[in-house]
Amino acid sequence: MTTFADRVIEFNQHLDFQESLPEGIQVMNPFKDNDQTMPGSSVFYRKYYSDQDIRFLILGINPGRFGAGVTGIPFTDPKRLIEKCNLEFHGDLKHEPSSVFVYEVVDAFGGAEAFYRKFYINSVCPLGFTATGPKGKELNFNYYDKAGKGPALYHHPSIYNFIVENIQKQVAMGVSTDLCFCFGKGKNEKFLRRLNDEKGFFKKIIALEHPRFVMQYRAMSKQVYIEKYLEAFMEAL
Repeated sequence: MTTFADRVIEFNQHLDFQESLPEGIQVMNPFKDNDQTMPGSSVFYRKYYSDQDIRFLILGINPGRFGAGVTGIPFTDPKRLIEKCNLEFHGDLKHEPSSVFVYEVVDAFGGAEAFYRKFYINSVCPLGFTATGPKGKELNFNYYDKAGKGPALYHHPSIYNFIVENIQKQVAMGVSTDLCFCFGKGKNEKFLRRLNDEKGFFKKIIALEHPRFVMQYRAMSKQVYIEKYLEAFMEAL
C-alpha cells in the first residue's frame, strides 16, 4: 500500500505544463528545471509523510522562485530546509520571507514533525510562472496576474484546467475534504472559493493572510498573525 509520501512524490514526478502562454510569461517547474529538486524533495516527504494519515490541505498561490522553486517544497526555502528540517541542500542558500514566517508558525505549532503529521502544503497552481520585468529581471508571476492588457492568466483554458486537475489529484492523495486552508485573503481566496463552489472540493475553506503579506506589510505585528494561524489550525484538530 502506498504512503502519503509515495503519492506526493508521484504527483511531483508527473507535474508538467506544455501549453502555450502569453508572450513574456514562462512556466517554472522546479522538478524539471533542476536535477537535484526531485531527489531532495523526496527525502523531505519520506521523512514526514511515510504513513497513511489524512492531512489537511493548505493551498498557497503558486511556487515562488526562492522557496518551492528551488527546493520543490512549498514555503520551504533552502535555509529552512537545513535549519528546521535537518536535511541537506546542495546549491545556493536562497532566502524567502514567506518561508521564514511559515516556519515560525511551524515552530509555534510544535515543530516540523508535529506540523507535517497534520498538514500538507501546496498551491492552487502547483507550478509557478515568471515574467521578464522592464529591466530584464526575472519576476514571480501569479496565476491570477494579468499579462499586459490581456485577462488574468487563469482565464486561459489550459491554465484553468491544469489548476482543477491538480487540485483533484491532491484531494485524491488522502486529504480531508471537510476543511481546506487558503494562504492569501485577496485574489487567491476569491478564485479558490469560486472554484470550490463550482467543483465542491471542500466543505469549508478558511483563508489566512498570505505569509508574504505578513512579512512585507505587517512584520511588526507578526506574532498576532502567528497566533491567528494557530487558532485557525486548531479548528482542524
